[in-house]
Amino acid sequence: MRRIDTFVFYSLERLLKHIESPKDLKKLTLDELPKLAQELREFIIDIVSTKEGHLGASLGVVELTIALHYVFNAPYDKLIWDVGHQAYGHKILTGRKEIFDTNRQLGGISGFPKRSESEYDDFGTGHSSTAISAILGMAMASKLNKDFNKQHIAVVGDASIASGMAFEGLNHLGVTNVNTLIVLNDNAIGIDPSVGALKKYLTNVKAGTAKDENIFECLNLNYTGPINGHDLKALVTELERLKHVDGPKLLHIITTKGKGLKQAEEDQVVYHAPGKFDKITGERFKKSGEVQPPKYQDVFGHTLVELAKLNEKIVGITPAMPSGSSLKFMMEDIPERAFDVGIAEQHAVTLAAGMATQGLVPFCNIYSTFLQRAYDQVIHDVALQKLPVIFCLDRAGLVGQDGPTHHGVFDMAFLRCIPNLIIFSPMNEMELRNIMYTAQLGLDGPIAIRYPRGRGVTIDWKNDLESIEIGTGRSLKNGSKIAVLTIGHIGNTVAELIQKLDRPEEVGHYDMRFVKPLDKNLLRTVFNTYEHVITVEDGTKLGGLGSAILEFANEEGFTKQIKIFGVPDQFVDHGDVLETHQMAGIDFDTIHTYIQSTLNQCD
Repeated sequence: MRRIDTFVFYSLERLLKHIESPKDLKKLTLDELPKLAQELREFIIDIVSTKEGHLGASLGVVELTIALHYVFNAPYDKLIWDVGHQAYGHKILTGRKEIFDTNRQLGGISGFPKRSESEYDDFGTGHSSTAISAILGMAMASKLNKDFNKQHIAVVGDASIASGMAFEGLNHLGVTNVNTLIVLNDNAIGIDPSVGALKKYLTNVKAGTAKDENIFECLNLNYTGPINGHDLKALVTELERLKHVDGPKLLHIITTKGKGLKQAEEDQVVYHAPGKFDKITGERFKKSGEVQPPKYQDVFGHTLVELAKLNEKIVGITPAMPSGSSLKFMMEDIPERAFDVGIAEQHAVTLAAGMATQGLVPFCNIYSTFLQRAYDQVIHDVALQKLPVIFCLDRAGLVGQDGPTHHGVFDMAFLRCIPNLIIFSPMNEMELRNIMYTAQLGLDGPIAIRYPRGRGVTIDWKNDLESIEIGTGRSLKNGSKIAVLTIGHIGNTVAELIQKLDRPEEVGHYDMRFVKPLDKNLLRTVFNTYEHVITVEDGTKLGGLGSAILEFANEEGFTKQIKIFGVPDQFVDHGDVLETHQMAGIDFDTIHTYIQSTLNQCD
């Protein structure tokens, strides 16, 4: 009778209202779970429609999320979400429902699983393909600790599992006997559609036309599937069974990214992170009709097509980000010379190196935060051999709400110490076009071109292409007392704030452009002319432009104090771009106040 009363109570009220932890979830009957799934989808759509964030991935795993927390005993059992784009439902069911509207906002919860945020977030995952290695490490630790009852589950997408690191984890997992379950969430898309031979294989598995041998069984994993990932009863039944199967296991489920929102199902690329939209109709809100400067990504994409039509040796490469990086323009216009290699940054870099040995001109387009994953390849396969690979590093600097897993602040520091490598950062769209043009004319070695996420500053940006002399900076404004040396897009902020100083005529501004090689002739002029030198960059202070200027001053015997504005030696949290700049101390007001104070001291 009591069970009936509870059921009636829940049927009259929303189930999600009563779920504060997985313990509450387990009080529901199996028949109630589909209703909870509907409410969870509505909740995610309601919040993301106004706050923005990653939508499609989380909608696609609503049933899986409920089933995992219904069957397993988190946080005792370990659960890792690969990348974490799909973890919104997990966060909502594990005590963060009431604060979910702070997702990705300053001071709010992270858009990705984060160990310091919740005991239910077993591993921080902002980059893909790490979950299998991490969950295997946890499972091996449990075995060494003689905890043989603990379950270890990793949810991995079909795009992520094709990555080299994921295969390394599977290769090791298959020769262990640890209690681990890999859930392969197969929806045929990551951010852009999945690519490669493994995608074709999984397609054949779903169609029942795969070859007799199963690739996962050949890796010594107990394989089950494929099953419908939106059938809650089937999921719960299979997970309950697998909970009692020893050793490494893989459950293959089929889901639809964006499930439950028509537009998100039909346009899965756009609705991965659609921005603000109407939660009822699903229609995205139209942007202002005001003409705005282009995004740096689009300037890169259109310029690459323009150059590729003039130079048949040019090829484009991206590791699974053709839409975000705008390499999609070349893939649409010249598809035979543009390559999406999947989530495989190491492969992308060495593929480019191989192409360069044969006379091609590879533009290897990688987000700054993801180039970190191919550091050895940049050193060993490219720079050591002086191969003229052109690295176009998108999302350099502080990127905003994706937070510390995605901030591209380390690139200048970790690249500057590599011999044979040129490093350039354009201040505007025309500079980006010109350095791309210069690079494809032919260099003796590799170059890294770093540019930020978002819009530039120039409406009429399609300039006639001009070559840039390697290692030269630009004098933007002469002064008498203070010299401000900048690199990259942040120079536009500095140019604006100088004009708002009490005595702007006393402040000089120099766009260094190259952090390697430095324009030493320009720097000698600066140090011999000005009383104070200030450097401004949107990368880490340690090892960046400021460090390079300090090294130069020491070598040349200049003793003037140098003030460095850059990202401090800490991971900057998430917030919008302005907020992250404020946290890092490189915002307009902070720099303006310092320069004005220094000017006043010059009286």
